[in-house]
Amino acid sequence: MRASGALLGRLKSGFGRAPEKFLDILLPPHCLTCDAQVERQGSFCATCFSGLNLISAPFCARCGVPFAHEGEAERAPDSTLLCTPCLNRAPGFAVARAALRYDEGAKRLILPFKHADRTEMAVPLARLMARAGAEMLAGADLLAPVPAHWRRLIARRYDQAALLAQRLGRLSGRRVVPDLLRRTRATVPLGDKGAAERAALVADAFSVARPARVAGKRVLLVDDVMTSGATAEACARALLAAGAARVEVLAAARVPDPRLRTA
Repeated sequence: MRASGALLGRLKSGFGRAPEKFLDILLPPHCLTCDAQVERQGSFCATCFSGLNLISAPFCARCGVPFAHEGEAERAPDSTLLCTPCLNRAPGFAVARAALRYDEGAKRLILPFKHADRTEMAVPLARLMARAGAEMLAGADLLAPVPAHWRRLIARRYDQAALLAQRLGRLSGRRVVPDLLRRTRATVPLGDKGAAERAALVADAFSVARPARVAGKRVLLVDDVMTSGATAEACARALLAAGAARVEVLAAARVPDPRLRTA
């Protein structure tokens, strides 16, 4: 039943305004991440939804990394909670937020979305992101996805960050510019790299394809998973150099800082 999302889309386009109940007879609604039956297509069962860890306070006021408790945070002079890296050096982006803690629950959504053609996952992920980043979306002039290199696009056949940005644009009414940024060179997979190595690998790997659209604008970068923040940092610096007034970041999930052992 997990491949039913694409088939459902084709049936909807073919039936036009046919009642949803008729489609539910043909394809009984199942949970997005398991085989349990649910009331509506594109929803979670109670068990799977309870397994999603939505990020809530306390978290770093700049990069959004979640803390297990306030004792893991540093206090800035204005009393905001920051992680140690952000206290020592402010990132290029103004603020970053994510909807989910990147754990086993989030992986059941994001890994099929990225690697198994489960593009329908963009809808529930974007809804969660819209809640986490409501203020950011309200203040953004435009949304731009973190771009993938063209070789990766050919292999995957779709850009998951662009799908999330398009969905967020529909939910918020904000303009989406999918080709605003481009990745000028391929980078090796960053999964097993430390923060310093990640930063070095993605330095100068991005450029702004349409600088005229950036000047004086508040840009909201959209990505699926934020780990160390190195990719977001590189994109933000390219945008600021092109004249952006402010750059913020909204991700579906945030990897907790491994230095925070209990996070």
